[in-house]
Amino acid sequence: VILLSTIFFIVFGIWNWRILSVILAIVPLVNGIYYTIVPIHTLDKEEGLSIKQLMKKNIFWSMIILMICAGACEQSISQWASAFAESGLGVSKTIGDLAGPCTFAILMGSARVFYAKFSNKIELQKFMMLSGGLCFISYLMVSLSPSPIWGLIGCALSGLSVGIMWPGVFSISSARIKGGGTAMFALLALAGDLGCSAGPSFVGFVSESLNNDLKKGILAAAI
Repeated sequence: VILLSTIFFIVFGIWNWRILSVILAIVPLVNGIYYTIVPIHTLDKEEGLSIKQLMKKNIFWSMIILMICAGACEQSISQWASAFAESGLGVSKTIGDLAGPCTFAILMGSARVFYAKFSNKIELQKFMMLSGGLCFISYLMVSLSPSPIWGLIGCALSGLSVGIMWPGVFSISSARIKGGGTAMFALLALAGDLGCSAGPSFVGFVSESLNNDLKKGILAAAI
């Protein structure tokens, strides 16, 4: 989407963003139509746990917290990557979009493909712990490095580090909470979305309070 949007703006101009929005809206429209005709086959006929039953489990709340953190880690940098590239490297928005969010997304996807390929040889929890450590290091690179290039590399590495977090929590929850069912996954997704919203907002608020210093905002988010 980032690459196609960038090409569109180069060819037709950024002032035509409304047209691009309409074009992109075709995707969910087609999906909505398609889902009305695709049969839904259930693999498990057993009834899942109710929301009340889930909320009585301590492990469920641990997974909720992990999902909030996963969403925040994923979006705190990615939503600001373009602005960071523009201000740090002094490049145009076009180059900033490609250098920031695009590389972030590519490496995030690469991490998920890598784990899917070698999941039978890699222990998920250890992989997630290593990813968490790499995420912390990447945030420090972005916020503390005096070199814009190293900061941008940190942005890219953060994409690599967060790739497994969201799907990893889903997998662990499925294994640890038997019979979690649809309600569990819906609440986990809601928690992840909460983190996706809270993370970038926190970075923005901190940065604004410190003279729009984006690096300090990202440093605060490293927590």
